[in-house]
Amino acid sequence: QFAQMDKQERVRACYQHACLQYVSGKRLSNASLRKRLGIKESNYPQASRIIRDSIETKLIKPYSGESSKKDATYVPFWA
Repeated sequence: QFAQMDKQERVRACYQHACLQYVSGKRLSNASLRKRLGIKESNYPQASRIIRDSIETKLIKPYSGESSKKDATYVPFWA
């Protein structure tokens, strides 16, 4: 359950989701992470925080070439 995960587990889940999305030809987004972790749409800031923490730990990076923060997508650090 999402509520039982600590920060490190949430960051790891975000990274793993980014990897799965990438090998499937997709990219991680706030919406895809919310769906994966079962976070309500109204709680999008929670997903944003997990994404920000994952970027800070250098496990994911923003996909280059995007202009809108709202539609931002992310890939694993190695992509």
